[in-house]
Amino acid sequence: MVTGHTGFKGSWLALWLGELGASVAGYSLDVPTEPSNFEALGLANRVEHHFGDIRDRTAFACVVDQFRPQVIFHLAAQSLVQASYADPAMTFDTNALGMVSVLECVRARPWIEAAVLITSDKAYRNEEWCWGYRETDVLGGGDPYSASKSCADLIAHSYFQSFIKHGATWMAVTRAGNVIGGGDWAAGRIVPDCVRAWSAGRAVDVRSPRATRPWQHVLEPLSGYLWLGARLLARQPGLNGEAFNFGPDGSVNQSVAQLLDAMRERWPGVSWQVPEGSGRGGHEARLLKLSCDKALFHLNWRAVLEFAETVEFTVDWYRLWRERSVDMLELTQRQIERYCELARERGMPWAARG
Repeated sequence: MVTGHTGFKGSWLALWLGELGASVAGYSLDVPTEPSNFEALGLANRVEHHFGDIRDRTAFACVVDQFRPQVIFHLAAQSLVQASYADPAMTFDTNALGMVSVLECVRARPWIEAAVLITSDKAYRNEEWCWGYRETDVLGGGDPYSASKSCADLIAHSYFQSFIKHGATWMAVTRAGNVIGGGDWAAGRIVPDCVRAWSAGRAVDVRSPRATRPWQHVLEPLSGYLWLGARLLARQPGLNGEAFNFGPDGSVNQSVAQLLDAMRERWPGVSWQVPEGSGRGGHEARLLKLSCDKALFHLNWRAVLEFAETVEFTVDWYRLWRERSVDMLELTQRQIERYCELARERGMPWAARG
């Protein structure tokens, strides 16, 4: 089961699980954007699709009891920093109490074998260090979105220590850096903002061109979530109740301006600008990176793509979508296949055949 399966990351995960042969159910409040990756891929016809509020514990439990999943991937969230300033109460409700709903369901159903709970790299108290945050570093985001993810992370730890640690279900928490890729249409995110503006022949407005992020293609953290779920099912020691960062190599840490310049190389004739009064809509951290040594040590996981490849996968998806020249499901399936091929070539254990 994938909560948040109509969103950007959730739709890619639901498709990939289906490609792996899994029976997939999804639970989401709505289709959050227009257009959407969920609709572009026709996922309503490829998964068991349920609409519902993750905060409604009774409704969610009914769907879980009907489908009886072996594994739950929890991604449902209010996922935008700027939106959290506009509606902090809803953000805390969804992200913190949504985690409670999932864990209340999990702790009462020992037949659920594993749960992979996705929070965010923004759960860390960001001191804007030049080195990567480790899983043992202090949590505590300063803006409503980041703080809500810190709360969700702490809730997961509390439920594990109090209930799940002594039960049959294995669980782990994941924190991932900034994710880009085809099919993201959320307002206020740099890549979809670029696509909307450039498709209309306009320059894109950029709030913080010097802000640095660990840009990674959406398939990178999803490969970590899937591999972690598989290893939880296999009862690999050292994973139960733990948190894992999934992010790119340090060389992929690039500024927003560097990302835009790389995108512009694959989309000729486009431009960007910094509007007057930029930065008045609430604080966003300028520097944030993760240490993924723990995932490397316990899971032998590391990111596959170089920065140029991440940009290539992303821009090519959107350009072909704009041109309406290919079937988007087939294109997305090909990108998953190509990513897995590169992972095999580069020695990733999760990608090994057989």
